[in-house]
Amino acid sequence: MIIKLDLQSETPIYAQLMNQILEGIASGALKPGEALPSVRSLASDIGINLHTVNKAYTLLKQEGFIQIHRQKGVVVQPDGMPQVTEAYKNKLREQLTPIAAEAICRGMREEELLGFIQGIFREIKGN
Repeated sequence: MIIKLDLQSETPIYAQLMNQILEGIASGALKPGEALPSVRSLASDIGINLHTVNKAYTLLKQEGFIQIHRQKGVVVQPDGMPQVTEAYKNKLREQLTPIAAEAICRGMREEELLGFIQGIFREIKGN
């Protein structure tokens, strides 16, 4: 999997890295149990601070997407992905509400927004 970061983006680098890893898992490019590079190795390979990689890995671990072992290193969660919970739905609502509001303000129709989201979903899933 190739990691692409935009160092000029307003999105923090650790968040971009998290998003890239999540997209890799969602698309199947990263399989359950598959090893990820060590913090030092990934930081060196993509030319960012190791604390940035560590923050991304720590947050992914807290969310249940990866495991970090002293002996095995960093691996994609082999025991299955986290399930949809009420807390996740609330987080999703918080993130999507301003997006939907801006789309409405810009005159986007509901069907157009839903179609756009469906397109992204299918693109990631490879459908």
